[in-house]
Amino acid sequence: MAAITKESLPPVGHAIAGSAGAMFALSLVYPLDIIKTRIQVQAKHDKLSDEEQEHYKSAWDGICQIVEKEGVAGLYAGLGSSLLGTASTNFTYFYCYSFIRERYNKYSNNTGTLSTGMELLLGAAAGALTTLITTPVSVVTTRQQTLPVNERQNVVETCKSIVDEEGIAGLWRGIRPSLVLCVNPAITYGSFEKIKEIVLSTFNLKLTPGVAFFVGALSKTLATIITYPYIMAKVRLQWKPSKEIQGKVQAYKSAYDVLSRVLQQEGFFGWYKGMSTQITKAVLSQALLFMMKDIFTNYTILAYALLKNSKK
Repeated sequence: MAAITKESLPPVGHAIAGSAGAMFALSLVYPLDIIKTRIQVQAKHDKLSDEEQEHYKSAWDGICQIVEKEGVAGLYAGLGSSLLGTASTNFTYFYCYSFIRERYNKYSNNTGTLSTGMELLLGAAAGALTTLITTPVSVVTTRQQTLPVNERQNVVETCKSIVDEEGIAGLWRGIRPSLVLCVNPAITYGSFEKIKEIVLSTFNLKLTPGVAFFVGALSKTLATIITYPYIMAKVRLQWKPSKEIQGKVQAYKSAYDVLSRVLQQEGFFGWYKGMSTQITKAVLSQALLFMMKDIFTNYTILAYALLKNSKK
């Protein structure tokens, strides 16, 4: 029986390795994740006083304010659902991406590298499937990260509240911009493969964890800059005002409504509010994911080999 390699590892193996790497990365950068989410929903509301409008001048200012009001635990609000969402999203994405890529190579008799266009197409298809399955977890996480402590609930209670108030469709709030954002991982993974090829061939390097970190950072920065306005729009659609300001804040109806109101109230740069924190978090987590996925893939291969040997 042939030995298992990275190329022959089945899609579920890549999915397990990808999920483990993503959860590890998120655990390290989670305070930045909650800060960028809160900055993204901090809009200008005419009917709110300065005291009612939470405002962070920077990521560090946000961390200080949260610690002062909620303690250190406030920096990890919603971590459980976020880890669940990260695990399910990355497991589904890596499984779908590996499965689709494997089938495409098989039926097209492709033995070389894929074109940039095909990488993007396969990534977008995998991203769309992933989004349809995992959007409810994203909605729950956003609610837990942005609601005040006295209104925050656990995962099950948050789901129940959403269904009671908005119906089952509420769990898929923001699905349209989320589907548009399928191009984000497509751009990330497509550019990762191409940048990796250029770096390895130009500098005659091997894909070490350090090189993977660098290439992952470049590819994620590119994807984040291109798609950020829709990232912000999706978060604002999934956000729910606290009870203190409900009635004073007009709910967003669609991604177009978010983008047009932000443009009117805050100008073009309002579309990129919090982008520096988003990029820092996204780049760190994505680069760590690419770096750790390679390591976790090796452990997954070892686990497969041990399982096969135990069945002999």
